[in-house]
Amino acid sequence: MPGVALSISEKLEIAMALDDAGVDMIEAGFAAVSDDEKEAIKLISKEVSRAKVVSLARMTKSDVDAAAEADVDMIHLFIATSDIHLKYKLGITREEALRRIEEVVSYAKSYGVEILFSAEDATRSDLEFLAKAYKTAIEAGADEINVPDTVGVMTPSRMAYLIKYLRERLPPIPMHVHCHDDFGMAVANTVTAIENGADVAQVVVNNFGERAGNAALEEVVAAVHYLLGLRTNIKLEKLYSLSQLVSKLFGVPVPPNKAVVGENAFSHEAGIHVHGVLNNPFTYEPMRPEDVGNRRRIVLGKHSGRHSVIWALKNLGVEPSEDLVNYVLDAVKKLAVKKVKVDEAVLREIVNRYNKGLSMSYAV
Repeated sequence: MPGVALSISEKLEIAMALDDAGVDMIEAGFAAVSDDEKEAIKLISKEVSRAKVVSLARMTKSDVDAAAEADVDMIHLFIATSDIHLKYKLGITREEALRRIEEVVSYAKSYGVEILFSAEDATRSDLEFLAKAYKTAIEAGADEINVPDTVGVMTPSRMAYLIKYLRERLPPIPMHVHCHDDFGMAVANTVTAIENGADVAQVVVNNFGERAGNAALEEVVAAVHYLLGLRTNIKLEKLYSLSQLVSKLFGVPVPPNKAVVGENAFSHEAGIHVHGVLNNPFTYEPMRPEDVGNRRRIVLGKHSGRHSVIWALKNLGVEPSEDLVNYVLDAVKKLAVKKVKVDEAVLREIVNRYNKGLSMSYAV
């Protein structure tokens, strides 16, 4: 993510939290970037007890050496396969790309670690050549392959076609999918890929990543669990705390309307919604907030109704008489126009004014 740099101890803290949450693989960094990066990956490899630890590497022997020196379980090798990347970034032909894949994948495999091969910009690559690149990598020793939507140009229907196309032409080894969010479809494309034969979702916490980010771990896990009826090894109740940790260490707040882990994900203000939720939460919630480590919030504001006020007053231990409810409701709506957030302290002040017989023209 642009502008974010983590210390070794911070990377380790996140890695341990990911491991505790049940993720299967942790791509701990890019060992060839610097000695600090390599040291961090090596430390994570030593400390993590459950997840496989992975280092990214370009299709060069020096990158492979750096990754292997970090004691990882898997080396994630990548090279671009789209014509625009081959011409303008790498300055090589398709034939040279295939030669590098064969040579470097074989070299990496000689270290005795697992190999994951990514065809960068796969979704803008010629499909016949893309399949050939994957076959070359598999024949050279790749254990798993990854299909990246590097600039987020896929739609779910196109993603479904691509995964099926590759599945029909490649050996049945584990297939990853790696989606970027440039058009806001990373999660949808990832879930669609899983529906159509992909085995592994490469995700990030809170959607944090290059440009508009990548598919969010918490959203993909929840969607796969609740919408597809599939199970991952993720402990869903850890999702909220994991989100908060990464937000803190990155120094980037989670948007309030962020799905699953945002403060508003299970917040209700509109009177009709609150009435429904208080009678049966599933009227306006697709999952239980506590199941993903979050909590329900009833918000008092411009759109609140009597049920919200009664609920809030009872939570304060105050008996909600009809006059008090009317008084609070009037005060809340006046405050909302002034952009005042009615939290517990403000609500107590409103109740105190009512008890003192003060006017409902609540001033701030």
